Amino acid sequence: MVPRLLLRAWPRGPALCPGAPCRPLSAGTGPGQYLQHSVVPTMHYQDSLPRLPIPKLEDTIRRYLSAQKPLLDDGQFRKTEQFCKSFENGIGKELHKQLVAQDKQNKHTSYISGQGFDRHLFALRYLAAAKGIALPELYLDPAYRQINHNILSTSTLTSPAVSIGGFAPVVPDGFGIGYAVHDNWIGCNVSSYPGRNAREFLQCVEKALGDMFDALEGKPIKT
Repeated sequence: MVPRLLLRAWPRGPALCPGAPCRPLSAGTGPGQYLQHSVVPTMHYQDSLPRLPIPKLEDTIRRYLSAQKPLLDDGQFRKTEQFCKSFENGIGKELHKQLVAQDKQNKHTSYISGQGFDRHLFALRYLAAAKGIALPELYLDPAYRQINHNILSTSTLTSPAVSIGGFAPVVPDGFGIGYAVHDNWIGCNVSSYPGRNAREFLQCVEKALGDMFDALEGKPIKT
C-alpha cells in the first residue's frame, strides 16, 4: 500500500556555531542573541568521524535489559532476563566473535555505532540467519518484538544535492519521517498508512518547531 506523503519546509533561523558572529532573531538582548550563522557546512566533518567499535556483548545485553525493564512486569522481565543470559553464554558468544572478525575486514565503515543495543543484536540475528543457525530464543521473546516495533522511524540525508527525501513507515501503525537540516532551513516528509493521521502529526511537528523558535527568541510559548 502506498503511504500518504506530506511535505513541510520550515524556514529556520541562523544555526548555532560557537565563535561565529552573533545575529539575534529578534531585537533586544534576550535568548535570541545566542542564535548565530553557521560558518561550516552541515556535513563538513562527516568523513573525519572515527569508526566506532563493536560494544561488548555483555554491555549490549545490559543496555537491552535496562530498556526492557520499564516496559515489562516482574514475571515478563525475569523470562526476558533468562533468554538474555542463555543467549549471552551460548550462541550469542560465538556470533559475536564472528561479527568482530567481519568488522576487522571492513575498515571503511562502522558496523555498529553509538551506545544503543538494537544494531548489535540485529547484526547477530542477521549472522545467525546467514549461516543457517536456528533463531535464538532471545529473538522469539515477545518483549523483543515489542521493543522493536518502531512506531516512529526517522532518517536524514542532508546534502546540497538533495532537497528532501522520505520513506514509508516500518510498521503498519507507524510514521516514516524523512528530515533534512540545511544551513538556512529545515524540513521533513511524514508518511503513514491509512489508520494514522500524517497531516495531524505534521501539524504537531510544526507547532513544536514554533515553540522552539519562540523560546529561543524569548517569547512566551503559545498553548
